[in-house]
Amino acid sequence: MATIGDGLAVHEDPVRAAEVAARQALDPLGDRRADLVCLFACTDDRDGFAAAIDRVRDLSAPRALLACTAEGVLGGGQGVERLPAVSVWAARLPGVGVRTFQLDMLRTAEGARVIGLPEITVDDHVGVLIADPYTFPAGAFVEMTNDVLPGFPFVGRLASRPGEGSSWLAVDDSVRESGAVGAVIGGGMGWRTVVSQGCRPIGPAMAVTRAEGNILYELAGTPAVSKLEEVLSTLSPDERELATTGLQIGMAMDEYAERHEQGDFLVRGLIGADRESGAILVGDVMDVGRTVRFQLRDARSAQVDLADTLAGVRGPGALTSVDGALLFSCNGRGAATFPSADHDVLAVRTALGTRGVAGFFAAGEIGPVGGRNHLHGFTASILAFGHRDDELHGPA
Repeated sequence: MATIGDGLAVHEDPVRAAEVAARQALDPLGDRRADLVCLFACTDDRDGFAAAIDRVRDLSAPRALLACTAEGVLGGGQGVERLPAVSVWAARLPGVGVRTFQLDMLRTAEGARVIGLPEITVDDHVGVLIADPYTFPAGAFVEMTNDVLPGFPFVGRLASRPGEGSSWLAVDDSVRESGAVGAVIGGGMGWRTVVSQGCRPIGPAMAVTRAEGNILYELAGTPAVSKLEEVLSTLSPDERELATTGLQIGMAMDEYAERHEQGDFLVRGLIGADRESGAILVGDVMDVGRTVRFQLRDARSAQVDLADTLAGVRGPGALTSVDGALLFSCNGRGAATFPSADHDVLAVRTALGTRGVAGFFAAGEIGPVGGRNHLHGFTASILAFGHRDDELHGPA
């Protein structure tokens, strides 16, 4: 049976913080060696980051280790932003295979290509990916996995660090300043991936009738800007105020569904609008014939969407129990949106009935929606570990 623990400590010395957090995370494991340890550090001290990893490795003797720097960390039932802190997640996973990897982008005469991804076998179930956004094409790579590894889910985040420049990553005993690191997990354990996009739909569902690339010209035969203005005119004054910063658009994941409601869309940002042409610039390619619906993002919508999303992790056809989870939350979902930075980690612990929940805040989350991997913004991407009566595994 799996045993998972988590810990978090705030301290100027990353080694001291890592030791305290690691001891908290390892306590449920007793004297047993950890199979997988993840360390997330809010620090701008590279040497301290490396030393913190060494200390945690000495304490846990992990079979596999992943680590990165972050603007904030989650663990121990709390979230800490922009303060020197370390969170540690430690898991004992009997019968589970864990293979780490590190990815690099190479530029060749034929173009850029990514190297380092291990061969995925039928025994592998899910991948964890942490990437440096400055040196690794995470968005392109994530979309590429849908073609070369159809149906294989990846969960993770774009790493960052306080200050400017590339983040620092680590896999096992290697500290890196570029590329991406991760792990492929398989074997005899239940798991579930969920992505909470934090939005609620507004206005009617409409078909895209004219588009080119990420430029949306017409919805239901009408200029897209005109349709957007119609939707905004139906909102309350408070909602229109929210729309000035929280307006998005959702692309239906199932075109054949009778209704398209909250949670049925892949949400993307609205980049801008041109009243003269009537077009809207969207943060993704818009296909003619696609069903879309405008979305509103605010604290209440994010709270409700996270609760609804987590409700599907446990129950018939899902996990009967949860031992722990990795949580990757947008840095916009902390105290800037909710009453405190603790919101997401407490919501996950409460909804899943488990401790052993840790992760970090950063800019850009990775997770599957509608059976395909995507790079998101303002989301909470979660990988839960637990058990199913039928001993099968699968995504939400």
